[in-house]
Formats: sequence, structure tokens, C-alpha cells
Amino acid sequence: MNEEKPRVIIIPAKPELAQEAAVKRQLRVAAYCRVSTEEEEQASSYVAQCQYYTDKIMSNKEWTMAGIFADEGITGTSTKKRTEFLRMIRQCKQKKIDLILTKSIQRFARNTLDCINYTRILRQLGIGVLFEKENINSLPPDSEFMITMYGAMAQSESESISGNIRRGRQMHANVGTLKVPCHRLYGYKKDENEKFCIIPEQAEVVREIYQRYKDGASLRNLQDWLEENQIKTVLGESRWTTTSIKSILTNEKYCGDVLLQKTFCTDVISKKVIKNVGQMAQYYMPDHHEAIVSREQYNAVKAEMARRSALRSPSKTAVTGRSCYTSKYALSDRLVCGECGTLYRRCTWTSLGRKYPVWRCTSRLNYGTKYCHDSPTIKEEPLQAAILAAINAAMSDKPSLLDRIKNAVSLELLPVQGQTMSLADIERRLAQLDERFQTLLAEAIDAEDKEACNAQFAEILTEQTTLKKQKEEILQSSADTDRVCTSMKQAEEAMENTAQTITEWNENAVRQIVERVTVLSADEILVRIKGGAEIRQRLGW
Repeated sequence: MNEEKPRVIIIPAKPELAQEAAVKRQLRVAAYCRVSTEEEEQASSYVAQCQYYTDKIMSNKEWTMAGIFADEGITGTSTKKRTEFLRMIRQCKQKKIDLILTKSIQRFARNTLDCINYTRILRQLGIGVLFEKENINSLPPDSEFMITMYGAMAQSESESISGNIRRGRQMHANVGTLKVPCHRLYGYKKDENEKFCIIPEQAEVVREIYQRYKDGASLRNLQDWLEENQIKTVLGESRWTTTSIKSILTNEKYCGDVLLQKTFCTDVISKKVIKNVGQMAQYYMPDHHEAIVSREQYNAVKAEMARRSALRSPSKTAVTGRSCYTSKYALSDRLVCGECGTLYRRCTWTSLGRKYPVWRCTSRLNYGTKYCHDSPTIKEEPLQAAILAAINAAMSDKPSLLDRIKNAVSLELLPVQGQTMSLADIERRLAQLDERFQTLLAEAIDAEDKEACNAQFAEILTEQTTLKKQKEEILQSSADTDRVCTSMKQAEEAMENTAQTITEWNENAVRQIVERVTVLSADEILVRIKGGAEIRQRLGW
């Protein structure tokens, strides 16, 4: 049976529509370029890339310029901070781009996941990425395998470079040749020889910050003082933060030392930076540069900060206990309730239209008589008068008082019990154990007696743990020694600078001389002077 051929009617194309299609084939092409550092040679590369893609797109008659997107000085391992890259992706989603040109997969992304993710998104939008170096267009589905392979190689290269940089920094730090940055360090700049040099006017501000904090000012007080005096930050801003002020107070560079590797990056992809609390080695360089504050003053501020921290209640909802330290008044961390042991708090009472300050037990103030039943409210004026009377009684024999302080300090400075090795001995032994561990590790690969090797490993690790614990105890003892010596020195200076009889209330003098004031009753207090002297004093006398 002969089947008839189907009848076909050809509808010719319209010339005007064919012309429009030809126009539409002119692709809107964008280019993405990036350099990974802000060094001068890389900056020139950045400019060259922009010029290259501008010329390349404009010279192709089938292309029209859709923009040059360029990130300068940004790493390729993550897209989070690549603002131009993300702007380009947004324009792609808005149908403003048909094709993207880029030098290589390495320039596009060093993170394999990001590379695949974004090429897939663009493919779904009908937008291809042309990687010039690899000669790959991302539109064909079979291109993903090659992109994945090259992307993995780029990521591996980035991780390798990061590891090399880290090892290089550690080697330089180990021999003391690592360049220490100071471009955002208030009070310092670098000279033509890359040496730290002091900025005099900023250095004076740093010294004032240290002195005020040691005298009792809080971080907030310091912030107010800096802003009231229109002192600019290191970035030239008029607004200070308590975080930046605390950074000045805790940075060892201000006493001339440098501690390297305080933080470290966990991996090259996430870029997460965490505090180094022993996971990696640290490198300490004493007397690296000229100091702005003395090491004694730096240690004194450190001790004061630790003291204030120790006085903070572990929880704001705690039933009782020490209330949060406030630095404005010397008695805020010294005036204690004789019944419940909680600190007193300064309050303002109003009577007959007149306001006057009083001190009240924090537990009684917050919870009534639930935990503290009989703590009295003390007016500030007679309280201060009684404390001054106690100080004057103690100051009547300054030499004897200083002797008591020194005796108390000597007891606190007794050596750590059971320590037979110095810090240097411990460091040497730890180095020997580490060397022995590495040797044993190499031998264990071919060793027949695995159990014997494991026993030796356990022996080494046990000794290392013991030595590290001893090292921590010695370092803590050293820190305590510095704290105690600083406290004694401050007390001595305060007494030397204080008149035989104090007639006016002085917050700083009280802070340095008085250790604690216990409220025994509405009529009597117990004043404990640094060094151990205790004086009962009646209020109003």
C-alpha cells in the first residue's frame, strides 16, 4: 500500500523579524576580574585586567558591554566580602547579562562549592561563564566535571599557599624577624626603617587612660572623657568604644613587648578566626620597641582589671553575693555587709526636698529581708568621716604599717610548694620529650612490638601533661607575684603621698590604703588596712 507523502506548507520568515533576531544575538557581556592582595604590583595587575576586558568586549561586534566587575584586594576563597561579584550575580538574576568573561576558575572562586553553586545558578538563568585559561564555557552540562576538577585544584592551591604563609610566619616569629603591624595601633607608627616609633600626642592620651583606669575610672568613664575632650580614635573618628579602650589597656605593645599568634584562622575556606588558648604556639618578644607605659604600670592595670572582674557577680539573677563592680566610688567594692557578706551600694535618698547619699546592702535592697534581715542603711557623710578617722589612726605610725604590709606580702610570695624545676628546665625537658616523640613516631612505623611503642608514647604524654601543669602553676605564681608587688607598691606610694592626717575624703587614697570596710551595726564599722591592721570605728566619732 502506497502512502501519500504529507503535504508541507512552508511559511517564509519575515525579513524584519530575522533582522531583529540578528540584533538579539548580540550578547550583553560582562567581565569579572580580581586581585588577591593590595600590594602595588597587584594593583597594577588589577588595572590591566579591567583595561584588557574593556578592549576585548568593545572590539567584538557581536558583543555589547554589560559592565566590568572588579574586586580589589579581596581573597577568592569566599564570596561573602566580594561586593562586586555579588552585584554581578544580582544583575544576572535581573536579566541584564548574557555572558561572563573571567581569566580563570581560580579568579572566579577558589572555593569549589562556591564555583559549582554559582555556575549552576547562572546556567539555570541561561548565562554562561567563559573561563579563558581553561577554555571552558559553563553552559554545556558536561562542563561541570571539568569545572569541579579545576575548582578543586584551585582550592587545594589556596590551602597550600595559606599553609606556606602560616609556616613562613612561624619561622620568622621563631627567630624574631617577623614584621609586626602597627597601622591601627593608637600611639605608634612605623618609620622609614619599619621600626616602631611613638606619636607623642597620642602617647600622652594612652598614659592618661592607664592612669585614670588605675585610679578607678571605668571603661565608660574613659569613653566619656575621651569624647568630651574631642580626642580622635586611631581611625580619626570622634566616637570611642569601650572595646577599643579595653584593647589599649590589655595590649602588651604599650609596655614595649610583642605577643604573636594571639589568634589564628581555623581554615582557608571559612576564614573563622578564634583565640589561641594553647592550640598553637605563641611567640613573645620582650623589649621589642620603645614603651609608652612602664611594665609596672601595665601589670598594675592588668591586676586591677582582674580584681574588678573577680568582683562581678556570676549572674545578674543571683540571689545574693557580690554585686557588679562599679569603679566610680572606692567603697563600691570595699564596703561589706557584716550579716550576709554582700557588698553595699550607693543610693540617693530624698527627705524634706533635700537629696543626700546613703549606702545600703545590695541583698537587702534587692530582696528585702528575705536573705539579710538587720543590715543598716548608712549615711555617706558620717561613714566617710569614720573611715578617715580609722586611716588617720593607722597612719600615725607609717613605718610600722609599712612593715606589716611587707610581712603580709612576703607570705603571699612564698614559692609554690613542690616545685623543683625552673621554667627554663621545664621548657628544655618539653623540647626533649617532643624530639623523643617524633623519633619514636618514625620508628613505630616499622616496629614489630607495637605494644612497647604504645607504652612509650603513653609515658611521654603523661610526663608532658605533668610538666605543662607545672609550667602553668609557675606562670600563675609569677602573675600573682606581679599583682601582689604592684599592690604593695601602690599602697606604699599612696601612704608616702598622703599627709599624716587626712582631712578630706580622697577616693584614690582610700582605694590604695583600705582593703575592706565591714558594717557591724548602724553605729560601728570595722576598717581593714592593707597589711592586715584592723580598726573598729564608731560612726559619728
